[in-house]
Amino acid sequence: MTRIRITAGDQTFIAETHPDAPRTVAAFLQLLPYQQQLIHVRWSGEACWVPLGDFRLASQGEPVGFENHTSHPSVGDILFYPGGYSETEIILAYGPCSFASRMGPLAGNHFLTIVEGRDKLRALGHQVLWKGAQDVLFEQLP
Repeated sequence: MTRIRITAGDQTFIAETHPDAPRTVAAFLQLLPYQQQLIHVRWSGEACWVPLGDFRLASQGEPVGFENHTSHPSVGDILFYPGGYSETEIILAYGPCSFASRMGPLAGNHFLTIVEGRDKLRALGHQVLWKGAQDVLFEQLP
């Protein structure tokens, strides 16, 4: 499994790739280092997300579809939603979460799991909720 450092707001986490989402992982690794803005979810509960609009993640020229997808990520799970009913996005659960949009329930590919710093996720979630968007940077570790 590949290890990824995630710097979000003033927190740092280490995540590992999930073996059951190989196409999502391969495509995402091609983007690294990857920087965006992390905002609080609107419908899903205790989670933050990176809205990606019409962006399409592709692996070997083919759009990434659904694999290892879930609507109920655990704390520290990071999902990639490839789009369809709602815009493309990355979602990070820091507490109870039921992934959804105004169109209803969604399922995203569980492709990363935070393995170090999970105890700081709630602080990050509250920082995003009360202070607004935070920069997030994903970097592959050697």
